[in-house]
Amino acid sequence: MREATEVAATRADCVADSAGGLTFHIADWVRPEPGSYDDWNGALVLMRRGAGPAEDGEVRLPLGPTADGRLQAALPGTVALPEGRWDVFVAYGDQEPRRLAPGLHDLRSLVDRRPGPSTSPLSVRIPYATKHGNLSLRTWRRVPHAEAGEIRLDDGAMTTGGRLYRVESPADWLDGAAVEARSRRDPDLVRTAPVTADGAGFSFTLSYARLAESWGGGTDLWDLWLRPADDTAAPVRLARILDDVADKKEIFTYPARTVDAPHGTATVRPYYTVDNDLSVKVADPD
Repeated sequence: MREATEVAATRADCVADSAGGLTFHIADWVRPEPGSYDDWNGALVLMRRGAGPAEDGEVRLPLGPTADGRLQAALPGTVALPEGRWDVFVAYGDQEPRRLAPGLHDLRSLVDRRPGPSTSPLSVRIPYATKHGNLSLRTWRRVPHAEAGEIRLDDGAMTTGGRLYRVESPADWLDGAAVEARSRRDPDLVRTAPVTADGAGFSFTLSYARLAESWGGGTDLWDLWLRPADDTAAPVRLARILDDVADKKEIFTYPARTVDAPHGTATVRPYYTVDNDLSVKVADPD
């Protein structure tokens, strides 16, 4: 495995734009062969982890020189990257690609990003350092997208705000919508909560007691979806991806609340999954 055995020495700086694009700058890599810019044949190579032979698992971006002597490659927001984790390499000609390390990242445009009105898929790419010190990208591509906002915890419930993107009329889509909590243990087990809408914004309050009603000890996980009143439209997974944090599970943490359930006392808390989707955990007290 490249990730487990190869530690990159060459660094790439990343600059993000508000449209979901990234520009990579490489300053400390010496070209394998001397020559003029005319014979340059370098590329930044993105490889998606776990991609099968028949899948689109590799993207090559041409590298070109900049005025300050660095090499540059652009990944526009319009280039479709499937969701997942992409490892970043540099290659020259037919040589084996080599891993890149993260340099300086300018991700200011990703903080509190507000995409404009559109019905095209929303592209999100966040560069990050792996546990081995290499450069990778976490990517999402969603349409529609329900961005979770602030989570407020009350004694027996969570109140969450959010915003809907990539639908023609968010207000119409949200009219009569509800939030569904879907049990991973039992696919037929669903709890709902009404949604209050304001344009493209929405909020809901989810009762912890309702989630704990069917709890029988151990751990129950509930995934949160936004379901429109229109049965012909598909529900949308609630997630938080419009910022500069690639992995929120260990960073955005919330305290557990104690709930009296038919089986006994349970603890309930919201959390973000490894894909930055919003879920709720019902479990035994610590």
